[in-house]
Amino acid sequence: MDVLRAGALRLDGGSMFGVVPKALWSRMVSCDDQNRIDLQTNCLLLHDGTTRVLIETGFGDKWSDKERGIFHLERRTIVDALAEHEVEPGDIDHVIVSHLHFDHAAGLTRLDETGAPTLTFPNAEIIVQRTEWDDALANKSTMTRTYLRSHLDPIVARVRLVDGDAEVLPGIHVWPMVGHTWGQHAIRFDDGRGTVAFVGDVMPTVHHVGLAFSLAYDMLPHENMRSKRTLLEQAASEGWRLVLDHEPGPPCVTVAPDADRPGQFRLQTLDGGGSPRRHGGHGG
Repeated sequence: MDVLRAGALRLDGGSMFGVVPKALWSRMVSCDDQNRIDLQTNCLLLHDGTTRVLIETGFGDKWSDKERGIFHLERRTIVDALAEHEVEPGDIDHVIVSHLHFDHAAGLTRLDETGAPTLTFPNAEIIVQRTEWDDALANKSTMTRTYLRSHLDPIVARVRLVDGDAEVLPGIHVWPMVGHTWGQHAIRFDDGRGTVAFVGDVMPTVHHVGLAFSLAYDMLPHENMRSKRTLLEQAASEGWRLVLDHEPGPPCVTVAPDADRPGQFRLQTLDGGGSPRRHGGHGG
């Protein structure tokens, strides 16, 4: 398992913390003069010697200078991240996306020499929940510019739709993580050291471990809170490692109940050495 950084971006801090007031979230994370906080697009590369599986693709390169300025998009893509591991886009056999918002799935396509969107991973099948696919095509979202046809239309022939909990590839499972969207799923697998789960936007950074710390972008905030609680309980009881999709620091964490706050949880960052960093729940 390799963690890939597909590009940094900034989004509005208030939108990233929903009902949590700035007076609270600003104690944990700083923002720029436009109220934006630093985020990352974390992806995973899985390989067993014969098959390469990519989880998530980041925001890609199909952006105008104006759009790049709005989101402070780094001039970097999943293709750059793969190249650092000596992997070409054509080497990818399967891509699994948690959901189809632009910052997770726009990297599925890139611009060709004529400026038209084309497949980034020409030999890969793309695995997504049927509900998410249908909602993306219908643009079923409060954000009108997040399900983009430029990353949906070119991939139609490569998509494999799944329904609910499923083993989509040997040893790789997806299961619904409802809340951020109706069709979001999380992905889990065993890497030989235990279970790893890529959890999508149910908990995008270490600062979202509090149950009420959800996104203003969430379609179903209460369902997201319930999904997060179930995820954290299972991760804590079974010793899972979680990979957080937008954490700008080390994105891999473990989970434990918070002894000082009944019903809350603490995360411990796995940073490959040094003193552990702990992140606690807040409210909710």
